[in-house]
Amino acid sequence: MGLRSRIGVVVCGRSQKTSRTEVLAVAVPAAVMSAVGLWGLDRGGIWRDEAVTFQVARRTVPQIWRLLHGVDAVHGLYYLFMHVVLTVHPGEVVLRLPSVCGATATAALVAALGVRLARPRVGLWAGLLYAVTPLAGHYAQEGRSYALVAAGAAGATLLLARALDERTDAGPSARTATAGPSGRTWWAYGSVVAVTCLLHELAVFVLCAHALTLALLRAPRQVWAAWARAAGAAVLVLLPLVLVSRGQSQQVAWLPVPDWESAERLLRNFAAGPRGAVFWGCLALMAVGLTAGRTAAFAAPLMIVPPAFLMLLSQVKPLYHDRYVLYALAGAPLLIAAGADRLAGLAGSRPRSWAVTAAGVPAVALVFLHLLPLHREYRTLAHRPDDLAAVSALAGREVRPGDPVLFLPSLGRRTALAYPNGFRGVRDLALKATGPESGTLYGREVGPRELQRRLASVNRLWVFAEPYVLRSRWFPGEPTERLKLVEVEERFVPRWEGERDGVTLRLYVRRPATASLAPPARSPRPAPR
Repeated sequence: MGLRSRIGVVVCGRSQKTSRTEVLAVAVPAAVMSAVGLWGLDRGGIWRDEAVTFQVARRTVPQIWRLLHGVDAVHGLYYLFMHVVLTVHPGEVVLRLPSVCGATATAALVAALGVRLARPRVGLWAGLLYAVTPLAGHYAQEGRSYALVAAGAAGATLLLARALDERTDAGPSARTATAGPSGRTWWAYGSVVAVTCLLHELAVFVLCAHALTLALLRAPRQVWAAWARAAGAAVLVLLPLVLVSRGQSQQVAWLPVPDWESAERLLRNFAAGPRGAVFWGCLALMAVGLTAGRTAAFAAPLMIVPPAFLMLLSQVKPLYHDRYVLYALAGAPLLIAAGADRLAGLAGSRPRSWAVTAAGVPAVALVFLHLLPLHREYRTLAHRPDDLAAVSALAGREVRPGDPVLFLPSLGRRTALAYPNGFRGVRDLALKATGPESGTLYGREVGPRELQRRLASVNRLWVFAEPYVLRSRWFPGEPTERLKLVEVEERFVPRWEGERDGVTLRLYVRRPATASLAPPARSPRPAPR
């Protein structure tokens, strides 16, 4: 055996050299995903969910820990991780860089799965397809945990494939599935699953996908036992988080029950965007990919099982959102690439044909060009529900230091927490204790009686209101919020109004004893000082 053979490494469970082709098949998608993630990363503003990450992660560790006992426990590990990241530089780009890295890792892991389960060209095509899918690019540029969760799920799936390959290579002489290298791989698998689920507990459905994979591959009893031990350990680690987060379920009370339209939208997102030739072509290749044996046994459950289980569960208790199953996206490009590889094989292409492999790259480039308008849209501020930087800029132009301010409801305070410069020196009339002091996201407010006393002392008041507050029959359940609404409507009249990204800023003045309520006057000019 020559020197080159002796320095081979284990790839796909078999001792062999890692070829330059295999390295390129993984490295190229990672580079493309990194470029797509960094493109337009600095949008000049963050939206409400990113604002929560930004303000919580900049608290001290004890303050974050106290917060998690009352709210957002599901994101606790992510907040602690981002606390470390933001100590480097608390800015918009740094806030999103971990998601870019997570998406880059996922593209590389998808490619590695394709290499291990099939051949290098399947890995190359699958990784590139993942990198150019708009859904992957969208969450690669968001300061939340979902891109990291996707990387964890893809990594766990690759470890599952490796564990199965190591046992197969051990042959009949292996007594148990946990002997030797395979045992270490199983526990690495369990550790990755545990960390992934701690980043977001709904990633636990990846275990259901993996169980179906084992069933489709007719795994022997020893493999099931090893998998059950690793999966069970991960679930035990997750259990305390599940128990705590159940008491915080009101945070997702806004989620609707998913329907067929939800499933269709997710399928479009997984199959490279809106309806058209690319969409139907991807669906056709997915159908062919279902016949790809081992690759299909890994890819199809990963793509289908987590969204299906979460949608079914959400018929009883709504928990479904596309972002919670982003990690299932990894299965779609694997199926598409496997389908394309099957068609190439039927056409007589040799497995190592450079011409066929190279032809797939411009095909993916054409898909990217087709989806380019969608990628551009995702990189605009208008694509997110709000732009808190713009709201803060509006406040900075209109509100003077010392002016009294009400946030209606209290969660509107997130703008001031994310971009405090626009609110510097204002008097927050309802605030009793800040978020870090009270262990809450947006601070604790005074009671109705104290707020009524404070309002009695002002003749001029700025109100920052969410859209649904002033344009619907919204009636809050919290007493202080009800008093804000009643007092503003009965004791004050609107003098000026401005709006930016759905947030309304109104200047109110105290109502004269004989005055009637007048409609707010809209003006592009600042209110008189």
